[in-house]
Amino acid sequence: MVSAVFLDLDGTLLTSAKELSPRNYEALRRAHASGAYIVPATGRFLGGLPEVVRDLPFVRYFVASNGAEIYDREKGETLRRLEIPLSQAEEVFDALDGLPVVYDCFMGGGAYISRDHYQRLDQYVFNPLSLEMLRRLRRPVEDLRAFLRREGKGLQFIQMFFADPAERLLALEALPGRFPGLHVTTSMENNVEINAKDATKGEALRWLCGHLGIRPGDAVAFGDSSNDGEMLRAAGLGVAMANGDPALKAAADRVAPDNDADGVAVVLEELFPPPERG
Repeated sequence: MVSAVFLDLDGTLLTSAKELSPRNYEALRRAHASGAYIVPATGRFLGGLPEVVRDLPFVRYFVASNGAEIYDREKGETLRRLEIPLSQAEEVFDALDGLPVVYDCFMGGGAYISRDHYQRLDQYVFNPLSLEMLRRLRRPVEDLRAFLRREGKGLQFIQMFFADPAERLLALEALPGRFPGLHVTTSMENNVEINAKDATKGEALRWLCGHLGIRPGDAVAFGDSSNDGEMLRAAGLGVAMANGDPALKAAADRVAPDNDADGVAVVLEELFPPPERG
């Protein structure tokens, strides 16, 4: 019996146009009606959830910022938040300032970026939809470090974008060794993401299942990128999308059709079949 469905959004549940298809919507609604929790699990910050997902009437719990935040909409409160201390975040910024990147960060449900990096986003982010989303959801500030020091809070997420794929691969190899107390992953072909060590979608799945009193083995998880890997391994059934990262597909229990072919619905319709018509 499947008790929970955990879903990455971009490249998984949503189409390439960032839309929720009617078939996927209906499959989620049927799964919920059958008793399963529907849990979006995204690298996006809580305030950056797309309206079409945020307003789903049958969703109560959200996993945001790669697992750094678990939110209960019914209670209106964050149940779990794992942060990078500001002092450690500044060490990361020191390293990033020596790389050919632009970077942003998530703090307290918002996303922030220095104004000069904001103005250069189009030199590093080449997908028009991704660029539009970043420009719309990031708040540019004149001096990012000064702003963060004034706020005095930890960060849920640090993200960087590379124009050069080779530079990105070098960073993916080097950053985990330089910052062993942090978790380094990726969700896009030109980005690298950094979270607190235990802020992963897999740990979030296990924590929320424990909170709800269900076994992680009774959950199914869908994803397409490296940052979904631990979530797929933590679930009883880990499903990678056909458009996903090759390593993720190789390690998944199953590969579904791609995100533009209602791959999530194809699997959920098998797990939660519609009633037979007499």
